[in-house]
Amino acid sequence: MVEEVSVDRGSGGTDSEAESVEEWLLQAQKLVPVALEKALEVKVFPGRWKMIVSKLEQLPSRLSDLSSHPCFSKNVLCKEQLQAVLNSLKETVELAKLCVREKFEGKLRMQSDLDSLSGKLDLNLRDCGLLIKTGVLGEATLPLPLSGCSSQWESTDFGNIRELLARLQIGHMEAKHRALDSLVEIIKEDDDNVLSVFGRNNVAALVQLLTATSPCIREKTINLICLLAESGSCENWLVSEGVLPPLIRLVESGSAVAKEKAVISLQRLSMSADTARAIVGHGGVRPLIELCKTGDSVSQAAAACTLKNISAVPEVRQTLAEEGIIRVMISLVDCGILLGSKEYAAECLQNLTACNESLRRSVISEGGLRCILAYLDGPLPQESAVGALRNLVSSVSMELLLSLGFLPRLVHVLKSGSVGAQQAAASAICRVCSTPEMKKLIGEAECIPLLIKLLESKSNSVREVAAQAISSLVTLSQNCREVKRDEKSVPNLVQLLDPIPQNTAKKYAVACLVSLSSSRKCKKLMISYGAIGYLKKLSEMDTPGSKKLLEKLERGKLRSLFSRK
Repeated sequence: MVEEVSVDRGSGGTDSEAESVEEWLLQAQKLVPVALEKALEVKVFPGRWKMIVSKLEQLPSRLSDLSSHPCFSKNVLCKEQLQAVLNSLKETVELAKLCVREKFEGKLRMQSDLDSLSGKLDLNLRDCGLLIKTGVLGEATLPLPLSGCSSQWESTDFGNIRELLARLQIGHMEAKHRALDSLVEIIKEDDDNVLSVFGRNNVAALVQLLTATSPCIREKTINLICLLAESGSCENWLVSEGVLPPLIRLVESGSAVAKEKAVISLQRLSMSADTARAIVGHGGVRPLIELCKTGDSVSQAAAACTLKNISAVPEVRQTLAEEGIIRVMISLVDCGILLGSKEYAAECLQNLTACNESLRRSVISEGGLRCILAYLDGPLPQESAVGALRNLVSSVSMELLLSLGFLPRLVHVLKSGSVGAQQAAASAICRVCSTPEMKKLIGEAECIPLLIKLLESKSNSVREVAAQAISSLVTLSQNCREVKRDEKSVPNLVQLLDPIPQNTAKKYAVACLVSLSSSRKCKKLMISYGAIGYLKKLSEMDTPGSKKLLEKLERGKLRSLFSRK
C-alpha cells in the first residue's frame, strides 16, 4: 500500500517564503549532525532509534546530490523538499530530547511518534532520490507552452503541467492530493496538452496511487487513469506498470465511482488480446461477472463489454464458462439495463459458441437459444445476436428450431437487420438447409427474394454468403422455380461471375446459374448480361461448373443463330 505520511510544513510565514533554496540547504546541512548527535544519546526504544539513525546517516549524501543538480536553484520542488527534510530533522531533535529525559506521555504514544518520524525520513530519502534519478526535477523545470489556457490554470500554485506530474511522484499525500485535483480540472479543459506530456514515470506514480488507503485519492487517481486508458496513448505503460491488479480490486470493492471508472479502464485495455489474458490471470473474471449482475447501467455495460473483449481470446473461453459467464450473459441479453449491455452480451455468446460444441450445448441448455430468438424481435436486429444464433443452429434439431419461431425471426433479420446481421442470417440458412424438408420450409418462408436482394450488397462477404445460401436452396425444384421467377436473380448472379480475385462469390454464382440453365428464358438472360465472357475466363481458372455452363450457353447461342437463319 502507498504510505500516507503527512509532513508539517512549518509556520515560517513570509520570512520563510522569502528564504532562498540555498539557505534552506544550509540549514538542513547544519541540522543533520545535531540530529544525529541527539539520536545517538537516546537509550530507550533502541530498535526504533537505530533505524532512525541509519536514515539520518544517509541524508548528507542525498542533500549533496540534490544540490549539485543543474536545476537545483530553479525549481520550487527542491525548496519544498528541503523544507520537508528540515521539519523531519527538527522533529528528530525534539523527540530525542524527550526520550533522553524519558519525559513523554506513555510508551505507546512515543512508539507511534517514532514510527511516524521514521516514515517521514523514508519519504525524504525516497523523494530526494526520485528528484535526482528519474528526471522529475528537469522535467518539472521545463516550460510547457499551452494554447488557450484558462484563468484557473494560470492562477494555479504549481505553475505548469510538468510540475503537477512531478508532484504525483514525490512528496506527501497532501501535495499529491492537490496535484490530482489540479490535473483533473485542467484535463477537463485541455486534455490533449496534459495527456501528451505523460511519461512512463508519471504513469507508474499514478498506478501506485491506486493503492492509497484514502478512498478520495483512489477516486481522483482512477479518474486520471480512465482518461489515459480511453486516450489510447499509454495503454502499454499502464499494463506494464501493473495497473491491472488494483483496477480489478476497485471493481471488486471500490466505491460506486471508482468501480465505474475502473471497469471503463478495463474495457479499453481488454481490447488487446494479451491484456485480456492478463485480466483472466489476475482473477478479473469473477468481479466483472458480479458487476454485470449488480452494477448500475454504465458499469454493467462496461463490464459486459470487457467480458466480450476477453471472450474473443479462444484459449480463455473455457475459464469464462467455468466462472459462470454463460448464464449471466443470457440474463443480460434478456434484461440488460442498456441496449449496449444486451449487444455486448450477445457478442460474448457469439464468441463463446464460435468453435466449441461443449459451450454451444451449455448455452442451449441454459435457455440461450430461446432468449436470443426473442431478442431478435427488436426493430433493428444486430450482427452479434444473429451470429450467436448461426453458431447454435447446427447443435439443435429442426423441430426445436421451428417450434421456437426460427424462420419468422430469420425473415425479419433479412428484411430489417443490419448488414452484418443479414450476412449472419444467410450464413445460418447455409447451416440449416441440409435436408429437403428444411429447404422447402425456408423457401415457403419467402427467404429467397430477400437473399437475391442481398446479391446487390456492396459487401463482398455478404454477396458470397447470399450466393452460397441460394446455391444450396435451388437444389430443390420448387425453390429453383422461385429463383427463376425473380427478375433480379439472373442479372445479380451474372454480375457475380466477375473473375477478379476479390470476388469470392463466383463459384456459388456458377452453381446457381447451372441450376437455372434448364430454363431457356434464363439462358437467354445470362447471355444478354455477358455471362459467356465471364465464363470463358472462369473456365481457364478451372472454377467448378464454369465449363459445363459455358458449353450450355454456347450451344443455346448457336441454336438461336441457326433458328434465325
